[in-house]
Amino acid sequence: MAYIDYYKILGVDKSATQDDIKKAYRKLARKLHPDLNPDDKEAERKFKELNEANEVLSNPENRAKYDKYGENWKHGEEYEKARQQQQRQYQQQSYGGGGFSGADFGEGEDFSDFFQSMFGGAGGGFGRSSRGSSSGKFKGQDVHAELNLNLKDAAHTHPQTFEINGKKVRITIPAGVYDGQQIKLKGHGNPGFNGGPNGDLYITFNIPVDPNFERIGDDLKTKISIDLYTAVLGGDVKVNTLDGSVNLKVKPETQNGTTVRLKGKGFPVYKKEGQSGDLFVTYEVKLPTGLTDKQKELFEQLKNS
Repeated sequence: MAYIDYYKILGVDKSATQDDIKKAYRKLARKLHPDLNPDDKEAERKFKELNEANEVLSNPENRAKYDKYGENWKHGEEYEKARQQQQRQYQQQSYGGGGFSGADFGEGEDFSDFFQSMFGGAGGGFGRSSRGSSSGKFKGQDVHAELNLNLKDAAHTHPQTFEINGKKVRITIPAGVYDGQQIKLKGHGNPGFNGGPNGDLYITFNIPVDPNFERIGDDLKTKISIDLYTAVLGGDVKVNTLDGSVNLKVKPETQNGTTVRLKGKGFPVYKKEGQSGDLFVTYEVKLPTGLTDKQKELFEQLKNS
């Protein structure tokens, strides 16, 4: 099987840092995501390659294996263990005068075709080959996917159904997930090799910037305009939250840029039911325009009083 250059897929060189790899993956994932390229088979193929490359290179341990074994990085340690065991068996039988008749030392036959094409028969004449051997069971490849949520959806526990490898997967997203957070669904990845367990599915949440709220941890920030008269004399204003609107009492002589806190009206705390951060509301005082001469005269009186 042809060698796959994961560094090339991500557009980075072998000296790239983990941060470089993360940035390259996120940039390409957004560009190639199936939701943005419906019915585009080429984009779908590249997106799968991108996820595979990220799975290997974003994990330092996996990356080290890949640099040593190539695209067969998952089976590297198993291959080495099997090779060493076969060598020990060979030495024991050699010293004991035994032959190899009837023994199944088919190097590589217990491993993927990848390893046969890359390493060949490292043992060199270890007896007859056998396709029937099935002791090498390997976990299937993990799958990485991204799920886009708006801020309001991320603030509420809700079910979500999507399709991975032709199978529908239904999950419940807990309130309070954050941008870039990753969850693991065991056994929902690619099928295992030679009867091994399936890989896992890793889902990363993408939460774009909201036009009305800025999220800082579990707290939210927002801005609201009030007219000059309300700022000077005080009054009531309506403020939008993630769960609807609330009435807020503005104190007389409120200055532009004043910030008030609404306790418990922020973002839900992840997996802590009933707990939420705070909402910080900043007043932006809007000056009146199109004043009549009479109104300007009144302002002059205030100025000179």
